[in-house]
Amino acid sequence: MPRKGENIYKRKDGRWEARYIKYDCINGKKAYGYVYGKTYKEAKEKKLDAQRIDRYTSDIQSSIKDTGIFESISEQWLLSIKGSVKESTYVKYFNIVHLYLLKSFRNWNISTFTFENVNEFCNQLLLKGGQKEMGLAPKTVSDIMFVFKSILQYAKFCGYKIDCDLRSLIIKKQQPQLKVLSIEEQSRLTNFLYSELNERNLGIIICLFTGMRIGEICALQWDDISLEEKSIYVHLTMQRIQDFTLSKAKTKIIITSPKSSCSVRTIPLPNNIAELLYKFYKGQKGYVLTGSEIKYIEPRGMQRYFCKVLRAVSLKDVTFHTLRHTFATRCIEKGVDIKILSEILGHSDVNITMNRYVHPSMELKKNQIDRISDLFAVK
Repeated sequence: MPRKGENIYKRKDGRWEARYIKYDCINGKKAYGYVYGKTYKEAKEKKLDAQRIDRYTSDIQSSIKDTGIFESISEQWLLSIKGSVKESTYVKYFNIVHLYLLKSFRNWNISTFTFENVNEFCNQLLLKGGQKEMGLAPKTVSDIMFVFKSILQYAKFCGYKIDCDLRSLIIKKQQPQLKVLSIEEQSRLTNFLYSELNERNLGIIICLFTGMRIGEICALQWDDISLEEKSIYVHLTMQRIQDFTLSKAKTKIIITSPKSSCSVRTIPLPNNIAELLYKFYKGQKGYVLTGSEIKYIEPRGMQRYFCKVLRAVSLKDVTFHTLRHTFATRCIEKGVDIKILSEILGHSDVNITMNRYVHPSMELKKNQIDRISDLFAVK
């Protein structure tokens, strides 16, 4: 039940949600902000903190708030979404606004945007974007335009006149050629990992045979593994993000839920991996990669260690994510149902699995073609 007059509610997922008025739009509508806490008290404290921050920001922007200046509206948009998106997502959007959009449009009036100048902006990003002016990837430009369109939609909701129609703006994405380990390379890697078995090598083996992401294996704890059911419950991920607090550190480690609800999943373990975990398990608690309840290995550290392993087995042009690609490809080669594979990988759509992660090897292509060789036999 809500606390009367405070707009603080307990959600179905057990968290407390506090809603507050961020500011009044020029058309008379009210823009609301949302914060969440594990308890009523925590939600209320976050609400009060957010209101103080918004009042401070509002005082700074009051001189240009009603002029429709892009800088002001984009900052207001960032504040409006802060309580409703994951912290890592907010950091991503914040960087897009400050690294790309404000550089080009800081003092523009929101009503002056046209399809032509926005399209030119996209082309410049694709051709000359980035620190080295070598051009940004289409996926990056698409992310930038998603934020830009969201800001325009927000401005329109607030009552500003927006004549810029970007529905016909299409950025063609090129699917990169992703590295997949060959059978020989995979065998070389696994032989080394088994011969030098430790917590980190065990983590690499788990990822190779389950398709888990690097952030997920770094956050994995022994309590998430059921040796009886031979399964792993993936519900957390670890990542390093920018720190916008007053602390001296520029970045910080966060452990949070995966990027989408579909990424929360239970992965069945192959028998050989379940047996390996059973032999390795000695009643440990805490993180699988360290065997400690306090100490962990962050993704950046795990990636550095993985590079040492790659040098030891003479593998080049391989990243940690290659393990995920390789797992998906091996599953397809062995005839695993694509829907099942999609759920194991934590995808919301089967097409994502097919288009992004599954890359048939030449050996598999030859085997498939051999199936129809009789149709072309000379009689």
